This record gives sequence, structure tokens and C-alpha cells, in this order.
Amino acid sequence: MASPFVRPYVRPRSPEDYPTGPCFTAGHLVETNASWRSERPVLSVERCTGCLRCYLACPDGAVLRAGAAVRIDYDFCKGCGICAHECKAQAILMIPEEIKDVR
Repeated sequence: MASPFVRPYVRPRSPEDYPTGPCFTAGHLVETNASWRSERPVLSVERCTGCLRCYLACPDGAVLRAGAAVRIDYDFCKGCGICAHECKAQAILMIPEEIKDVR
């Protein structure tokens, strides 16, 4: 699955130009994270079981499948912590944004 990407917002000119249905096409984002996140998820590859609960629960589509594993796209992660909450293997830890090196 491809990572989300930023698309320019095109303002509709008439009511017919508005999308129909419940939402936009998946991956339709108009901006990246605005750097207001106070915590970020850090994934422990050793602990990850590949269950994909974090992938399914992420409201922003910032958890991406990478083969049998997952990775986090920090450009679109808002730091909500839902992925860490849903991870039964405790492979995702939320750390303060100002901490740069996590071992």
C-alpha cells in the first residue's frame, strides 16, 4: 500500500464539483503534520508481531504496512496515541517529541 501524499485542494466552483459519498478517496491529504505534535509513537521492530491492529486503528493513515511489518509516517502522524493503545504486544511507545534518540 502506498503512503498518503499531499494533494492540492481544489475549491469547487459549483455544487456538482463537490465529492459525493461519505468521504474523499483514501490518501487525500491537503497538508502534512504542522509540528504541533507533543508526543510521537516509536515502534520496536523486535516486539512487533505484525498483527496490524495499529494499522487498522490509525485515524490518519500514518501507520503503513511494509511487508509483514509496519512503519510510521511521521509526516502525517498527529501523535494521538491510538496505535500505542491498540498494540497488545506493547511494541509502540509514545515518547515526548523533544527526545530525539530512543534506544
